[in-house]
Amino acid sequence: MATLRRDGRLTALHLTAPLELLTVWRSGHLGTCRRGLREAGRSLCRTEGVRALWKGNLTACLRLCPYSALQLAASRRLVILFTDELGRISHWRAIMVGSLSGMVATIVTYPTDVIKTRLIVQNRLEPSYEGILHAFYKIYHQEGFRALYRGVSPAILGAVPFSAGSFSVYISLDKIWREPIVHFTPLQNFINGCVAAAVAQTLSFPFETVKRKMQAQSPWLPHYGGVDVHFTGMADCFRQTVKNKGVLGLWRGLTPSLLKIVPYFGVMFTTFEFCKRVCLYRNGYIESPLNYKLTPGVDQSLQPQELREFLRRENFEPRKSTLEN
Repeated sequence: MATLRRDGRLTALHLTAPLELLTVWRSGHLGTCRRGLREAGRSLCRTEGVRALWKGNLTACLRLCPYSALQLAASRRLVILFTDELGRISHWRAIMVGSLSGMVATIVTYPTDVIKTRLIVQNRLEPSYEGILHAFYKIYHQEGFRALYRGVSPAILGAVPFSAGSFSVYISLDKIWREPIVHFTPLQNFINGCVAAAVAQTLSFPFETVKRKMQAQSPWLPHYGGVDVHFTGMADCFRQTVKNKGVLGLWRGLTPSLLKIVPYFGVMFTTFEFCKRVCLYRNGYIESPLNYKLTPGVDQSLQPQELREFLRRENFEPRKSTLEN
């Protein structure tokens, strides 16, 4: 399962790499880009070729494995800390676990994100960096170790509105659909994931914009990294962006970002809910993985181990998922 999940995410990275690159362009890191999404893509293809749409994608793919491993390891440790005496964890605490584990993985692997941005903003025909290792070496020796973590503050702070946005949507789902969450269909779960991602990404996107600008800006790059404003830190970047581009300038590049992240979260949310149903069915809590109809005569407050012992005493045969056949 882990291999399939990793392969699926790698495929998604390959397919959505042009959207990631256009997000950087439209965010204003290449200050001459004032046209729409389609024209920005055409202009890049004309000047640097179609392969330019996948600049920095190799770095993103190499970053995926350590990022996922660190996130999973941190999540397992944090779940233990946030679990109550009964072994349960609330929705809010679960979201906190996800946010904190994401922060840990982001901080450790952040230099690769900086390198990816630098490879994206450079001209492929006249490159400042010849590859990932050369970029790492050059940034470290020219700008120092701190340059590899430039923009990490807005990256961490952006996790707060992202988590708050996704949580606010999640707790409002039953009111939106006017029915309990347990009755949602796969289509409803897909829509829920898309809406939650759209709201969360929109709320946190100003931090993403500032992060990319801070990553790209460098006195060692042509045109100072191609950023459309010059600044001395995170707060000054916010201030200069609003001063020169207006408040909406903080959301410039949101469209390609939403096109990338919204369907991804929709599929992820649907898969999570289905896997949760399969686990509940395998442990005897519900009658079928296709719905949340409770198993008659089963105390839903029992822990999985307690429920298995109860079913064994009642001479129930252990269930096997049809997915194994």
